[in-house]
Amino acid sequence: MRSLLRQIAIGIPIAIGLLQSASTQQTAPGASPGYGPPPGFVAPPEPKPDESNGVRAMTQPGNNAPFWRAVRRSGEIQGVTSLPGAEQGTLIQRFVQYPGSRFTTAGEAWREARNRLLIPYGGSLLVIVAGAIALHYRRYAPLGGKYPDTGRQIERFTPFERSAHWTNAIAFVILAVSGLVMAFGKFFFVPVVGRTLFGWLSYVLKTAHNFVGPLFAVSLAVVFVTYLRDEMPRMGDLEWIRRGGGLFGGEEVASHRFNAGEKLLFWASMVLGFIAIGAGLVLDKVLPGLDYLRADMQVAHMVHAAAAILMMGLLFLHIYLGTIGMKGAYRGMRTGYVDETWAHEHHDLWLQDIKAGKIPAQRSSATAPAVPAAGART
Repeated sequence: MRSLLRQIAIGIPIAIGLLQSASTQQTAPGASPGYGPPPGFVAPPEPKPDESNGVRAMTQPGNNAPFWRAVRRSGEIQGVTSLPGAEQGTLIQRFVQYPGSRFTTAGEAWREARNRLLIPYGGSLLVIVAGAIALHYRRYAPLGGKYPDTGRQIERFTPFERSAHWTNAIAFVILAVSGLVMAFGKFFFVPVVGRTLFGWLSYVLKTAHNFVGPLFAVSLAVVFVTYLRDEMPRMGDLEWIRRGGGLFGGEEVASHRFNAGEKLLFWASMVLGFIAIGAGLVLDKVLPGLDYLRADMQVAHMVHAAAAILMMGLLFLHIYLGTIGMKGAYRGMRTGYVDETWAHEHHDLWLQDIKAGKIPAQRSSATAPAVPAAGART
């Protein structure tokens, strides 16, 4: 056994030496022994940053960096495509920064602006408005009703004025409810009804939103033209603003047919309403002459959402004062008539003009409704 091990130990170095000698003999004259490129091999040139993807395939096969750089820059320089239509060669939008977003691609910037700014701050604004309404109602409301009704009715709104108002109001409520569900529904409805049912609900409300939007646009224009004359600033409006109109206790400040608060709400709602309508028509793709690029739609959505949330905050106040916040206000818009006492409490200058014959107490051919029972003012 020892002899066998001794022979193996001697034979291994001899075998290694013979293999090295044979390898040296097979190497071409003048060539260095060892591993290396085959004879005649020429190394390709180093790749350059400005190479096209076709050149890069020859200089450095398998490295597609030029292609992916072109994809990244396709928002600035569109790629080549055979597909018809705008932006077909744009795979990644250009870098921008919207309010509330980082400097990033436009699609991501829009998402961040929506999720970091519009949704949290818009929702907080509506909650604050609701809280303010609740506090005002608990301390001051309902306004009016300090004096008994006289039974003498004054026509405050004609049938046409009421029709324009209610058409616009119903359209607004549909748009507001559908918009709120689409914006905030996933936080409140999904945990209750699940994603499938919420998906169907969102689809139905989105469809209603798109169809009711044009009705709201037309009715808002009609409301603007109908009420414009009495919504213009007049003497006494600044005094109403200075004293808060008497909305926080005490006697209300005398005003004409519409007080300064109603006028401010009217003009703010009109401006925000027409901004929301314009952006909404862009989202509906019904305005001619526009390309409707992705960036256009993203900006239109942000403008539409911001204007709509601000408008909802204002009109929530209007709805509150027109219903439970002021006695007799809802009846005035429902029937068109108010009692002389109501006019004295809330719009005394308007009542004085009626008594002086400057404004007719009856402006239409409609018949005044029956006088409500005492204490039934709503």
